Amino acid sequence: MSIIEPIDDELAEERRLTDLLETSGERELNDELFLRILGHVPGYAEAIHDAMYQSHVLGDVDHRLKEIIRIQLARTAGDPYFAGLRSGRATAEGLTEERIDAGSADFEHSPEFSQAEKWALRYAYLMYRRPEELDRSFYDEGKLHYTEAQIMELGGLIALHYGMQVFMRTLQVGSFSRSA
Repeated sequence: MSIIEPIDDELAEERRLTDLLETSGERELNDELFLRILGHVPGYAEAIHDAMYQSHVLGDVDHRLKEIIRIQLARTAGDPYFAGLRSGRATAEGLTEERIDAGSADFEHSPEFSQAEKWALRYAYLMYRRPEELDRSFYDEGKLHYTEAQIMELGGLIALHYGMQVFMRTLQVGSFSRSA
């Protein structure tokens, strides 16, 4: 179990997080465990949930691509919890485990991805490994494929999700069981 224990139903109700816990699954964002751990600080739980929802589910960038990026980042962070979660929406829209694996491997040479998708995957790959390469020419290349708003959407997704994934790894939450 996690280093920080998740809050129970009684504490969730006392902290007025019951509705948030119920809607997190409907919103295709995460399971209850993540929010129950964050529920020790209800304002953070709500704010982080909303930011993750905004960055992962909403916006103009294809949700399947954002799901691949999210999982690539979780694998990079060494976080089995978020790496094991899957978006039902992305799966229903045709995202496969093979495509997810390709996005976490040698995506640059994969025929699975368009040039725009390769740029987005590269963005996620480089942000924490070689951020000095995210210079003007890198972003200019991105503007060939995405609007500035979409680039900001991708950047926010990458920054927020990777940070939360590293945090969850430090709590030793472990892997998520898809059958749960």
